[in-house]
This record gives sequence, C-alpha cells and structure tokens, in this order.
Amino acid sequence: MIKLGITGGIGSGKSVLSRILKALGYPVYIADDRAKSLMVSDDRIINDIKKLLGEQSYIDGKLNKQCIAAYLFDNPGNTARINQIVHPRVRVDFERWCAFHNQAEILSFESAILFEANFLDAVDYSVLVYAPETMRINRAVARDNSTHELIKKRILAQASDEWKMEQVDYVIRNDHQDPLLPQVLQMVGDLLKK
Repeated sequence: MIKLGITGGIGSGKSVLSRILKALGYPVYIADDRAKSLMVSDDRIINDIKKLLGEQSYIDGKLNKQCIAAYLFDNPGNTARINQIVHPRVRVDFERWCAFHNQAEILSFESAILFEANFLDAVDYSVLVYAPETMRINRAVARDNSTHELIKKRILAQASDEWKMEQVDYVIRNDHQDPLLPQVLQMVGDLLKK
C-alpha cells in the first residue's frame, strides 16, 4: 500500500484531484472533513476543547462555531492550541482508516496543511496541486462567496506554493494549461511502479 499526501493552497484544486483518484478506485481521506467530524464525535477532542474554552464551546452536543472562531481570531497562537488537540486525533483516525482500506494499492490523505500540521511523515509520497495565485483567489471567491482580501489572508497564512514545490515528490498543475487527467495518470502509474 502506498500512502499519498495531497496538498495545495485554497482554490488550487485538491478536491478535483481527490475526485479523480476516487473515480480511479483509490480511496481518499479528506483531513478537513474528518477533523470537523471528530470535533463533535471524539470524546478526547471534545473534553480537551471544553478544558481549553469552557463548556460554552459546545451547545447541545454541537460545536459552538462562534466561540471557536472568536478564540481562533483572538490570538495567532490559539490556532496552534486547537491544532494540538485535533491533529493527533486526525492522525489516529487516518491510521484506522488505512487499516480498514488495507487492500487498496494507493491511499491518499488530502490536507491543505500537510506540511504545517506535520502530517508528511504519515505518508510515503506527496503531491502539490498547483495553480497561479490569481486563479486560486478567483476560484475561492466564487466558491466560498468571499472577498479577495479574506482569501488573500488565508493564502498568506500558509506556506508558499514555491516552498512546497521544493518539498513534494509530484506537482500537478491545475492551471488550464496542462490537461489534468494525463498528469494524474502519469503520477499514479509512477506510484504503482514503486
């Protein structure tokens, strides 16, 4: 079994790559979706967040998003505190998921913060989905009904694509210049040879 880490900035097309891999029969773990799910189902996460933020962090068993958002935006260090609670549990959940899908030749782990969250050692190879920043901003503004300024802030909060390109094993260009499917098939073929 080969574990592939998928990363890329907002609007780059990580989810497009994930959908292609799923269509090819390779399971994909979406870290962001699982983290959200675990924050309302994993007792350790719930208890640790309540210790950190108080009982008001959950209302009727649901995450109090306003309480969490206020805490996160209050201080940049607060994001790291929440991540220290959530990310270890995501890693455990991913390991269980891999054990469940142990017959698959390739398993993928999609995370915008693959490097920032230190998930790189949970995978064998990594791929960056790349698109020019202007294209990413326009995609994210349209998709999220957001503003250019807010998307730009989110981009600046993550490691640059240029830095990530130096770290990953593969780069998939999602810029409407190079056809996407041939790039993905070439990467998959290369991984299967390994």
